[in-house]
Amino acid sequence: MTALLYIPIVFSLVALGAHFLRYGNELGVIAATVLIGLLFLRRAWVARLVQFALVLGTIEWLWTIYTLVQIRAMQSAPATRMVLILGAVALAALASALLFQTKRLKRVYRLGE
Repeated sequence: MTALLYIPIVFSLVALGAHFLRYGNELGVIAATVLIGLLFLRRAWVARLVQFALVLGTIEWLWTIYTLVQIRAMQSAPATRMVLILGAVALAALASALLFQTKRLKRVYRLGE
């Protein structure tokens, strides 16, 4: 059952890595990949690091939405669908960060001890 909690976390990190790859940011791709690997270490600092990265990822998604909306507005192109999709991805990243506050993951990563 605990394994199911990792699905949105890994999805969010993979999506963030793909986003960085799309924009040619190799360091971001490597960081996202390393964070996925670190999830296997059952340490409190890993949970907090991944949580922090997911919050930063949420901010990155929101910045991307803002930037792309500006570009689409200059081109007089519709942006509603893009905003909804990227907004859902940003919300998923934020929700993934909050999963580390569940009792189960707190126990796994020894948070609050």
